[in-house]
Amino acid sequence: MVAASAQDVLARFHDPRGDGAILFDPTRQRQATPEQFDPEHWGEHAQRVGSGGRGGAWFVDADGRGLVLRRYLRGGFAARLSRDAYAWRGESHVRSFAEYRLLRELRQRGLAVPAPHAACYWRRGRTYRAAILVERIAGARSLAELAAQKGSAAPWAQTGRLIAAFHHAGLDHADLNAHNVLFDGGGAGWLIDLDRGRLRRPARGWRERNLARLLRSLRKLRGERAVADVDADFAKLKIAYEQAWEQGA
Repeated sequence: MVAASAQDVLARFHDPRGDGAILFDPTRQRQATPEQFDPEHWGEHAQRVGSGGRGGAWFVDADGRGLVLRRYLRGGFAARLSRDAYAWRGESHVRSFAEYRLLRELRQRGLAVPAPHAACYWRRGRTYRAAILVERIAGARSLAELAAQKGSAAPWAQTGRLIAAFHHAGLDHADLNAHNVLFDGGGAGWLIDLDRGRLRRPARGWRERNLARLLRSLRKLRGERAVADVDADFAKLKIAYEQAWEQGA
């Protein structure tokens, strides 16, 4: 578990959705309210994110600051029971708080992840719902988008080096897919959506699982490209990854 920072502020509240709390960075948010985690609060300044994820994210213009509002949604079989309710196991296990703290810790280590602004949860009985606000990466395009373009080379080697740097820091990304690797307007790489990610001792087993998940997503999103072409591009990524790993990334 990543420890809390002395600069974080925890504000508790009660509203029609339940008892809850907001964890926020006062250097980025002068104040945080539960309404900020509702896309309707932002009106025309909120735009639903159209690609990647499970449909629970919006781009938000907050007084000139570009943010991403993301609600935590369930997938697979669990979504049949509830789309957004999670079992309450105490505040230390709230998913939005865990991701907020992980993002802050990685940024302190100099790694390229979005700055966390605020995280929230609402508890009702034995379940809770959660959301998070993070900075939007200006001019960003995903690896999925870049890889799908015909006649243009996606930054495969750069992606390999980026992932190696995170793995050296011990980040086990729970959902390392092609939508969660971004490149900004200046060409720098970023990792996003760290829900369920954790810091752990680097080991080949989980590192290989991360890479295998990324390859599966690239094959799934390949469009008209042949699987063999996707695998050849991924081999470039893997070579750069292994070289960076051996050099200490």
